[in-house]
Amino acid sequence: MSRLKQLLKAIEIKSVYYENKKDLVISGISYHSQKVKEGHIFVCIKGYKTDGHKYLGQAVANGAVAAVVEDFQEDIGIPQYAVENSRSALARLGAAFYDNPSRKMKMIGITATNGKTTTAFMTDAILGGGGLKTGLLGTVSIKTDDYFIPSDLTTPESLDLQYYLNEMAAKNVSHVTMEVSSSGLEQHRVEKVEYDIVTLNNISREHIDFHGSFEKYFEIKSGFIKNAGENSIAILNLDCPYSALLINQTKAHVITFGLNNDAGHVVCKDLDLGTGRARFTVEILKQFKVDGKEYMPVEFNIELAVPGLHSVYNSMVAIIIGLLCGVSISTIQDSLKAFGGVERRFEFIFEDDIKIIDDHFANVGNINVTLGTLKFMDYEKLHLVYAIRGERGPTVNRENAETIVNWAPKLGLDNIIATRSISHVTSKDRVTDEELRVFKEVMDEGNIRVDLYDELPDAIAEAISKAKPGDLILLAGCQGMDYGAEIALNQIFKIRKDFSKEKLFKPLEKRVAGVGALS
Repeated sequence: MSRLKQLLKAIEIKSVYYENKKDLVISGISYHSQKVKEGHIFVCIKGYKTDGHKYLGQAVANGAVAAVVEDFQEDIGIPQYAVENSRSALARLGAAFYDNPSRKMKMIGITATNGKTTTAFMTDAILGGGGLKTGLLGTVSIKTDDYFIPSDLTTPESLDLQYYLNEMAAKNVSHVTMEVSSSGLEQHRVEKVEYDIVTLNNISREHIDFHGSFEKYFEIKSGFIKNAGENSIAILNLDCPYSALLINQTKAHVITFGLNNDAGHVVCKDLDLGTGRARFTVEILKQFKVDGKEYMPVEFNIELAVPGLHSVYNSMVAIIIGLLCGVSISTIQDSLKAFGGVERRFEFIFEDDIKIIDDHFANVGNINVTLGTLKFMDYEKLHLVYAIRGERGPTVNRENAETIVNWAPKLGLDNIIATRSISHVTSKDRVTDEELRVFKEVMDEGNIRVDLYDELPDAIAEAISKAKPGDLILLAGCQGMDYGAEIALNQIFKIRKDFSKEKLFKPLEKRVAGVGALS
């Protein structure tokens, strides 16, 4: 419970409509009218598809006693407080209502175009291996100590984020690792979250239609580093020119690393990717001091259980975070050697006479890394099942399709099985006619035959029926492929009676996304 007047100190109010002189007791805050309860403040958010101001009457009927608005709504009998930006106000009110929980824990914010999820999970594994009580927020799940729930957004809406952080603080979590998306930054979801460590590993073209341009996208991403406080630490990748640009544009204490650049504090050297799973040496080249602790030049070896060059970059960020949080080198080594990866991130779900890999095939950078890794693998024929990206706009879909076409001759690919996954996505991920048109247009130009299916199970069934011993099936796509692994394993179980159910479905044991598929 909080007092209204105290909460309102957290926001800048332009004007008031129907002010109540009483200092009301506030039992909660809502931005969805159906979640309003008696004694709530309702914050009217102008979204991309609807406007919360339309539902203020419904919120009052459900018990709202005050509202924060951008535009006053007449004939509403509760106090309305007008602000410049209701999303910012929501973030500030949420932090005030939950007593600024981020200040009670060590907050680690990870942003990048690619690898946020894996880097966050690697970091959590290292910190947990060091005996710390951890929290995790990201694309796949939200973790409080050893309790997991599925995620709806990479970065939760600000009010929900403050709620989760409050729950973590109440359960004595000491370190929280979270993915920070560009949309989360632009929509003020992480406003009033105070970070101790921020990272920017890479930037490539993504969310262009959402943000308007790559320049705008970079401005938003870079703002996460530029606006970091002087008591925080920024970890930047010298191999990414956009990350490297920010070294002198932040008040934070900067720690740099590279694989192809030894001008930074930490370098990866003697990299061996012969098996697909990296072995390398980490060397601290330059002595540095953080929070009174000195980090001296030292070398140590790392073995990764997860494949790919991208995993090396992700692990370098996680290693540096581990060191900064006081985790021993031996624990970092053991944690990464045992780290089996993140679901849907180049995940092997079946390895027998054929192999099936499940991958979150999100954008140009991700696709290049995934198909580039396949180039080093041994298999007879590649069967690509691609879930077209829904509601991401024609630009992203065109660039994704062009990237696939560029790789096709290198991988012997002249046919793609594509799907709209109509029954396995929600409205916010549905493939539009324009997105489908762009995808087919690029494939036609690249002389790639497309077998298009409306439904995901049908697309996967075709790949499985065509695959012969030694072949590789890649289940590729974002939300539209979330259920792909379970569907594929169910189909194999029905036709291959020689596999035990327990062994076959073991890859899904701890899976959060895409569970309970209709196959």
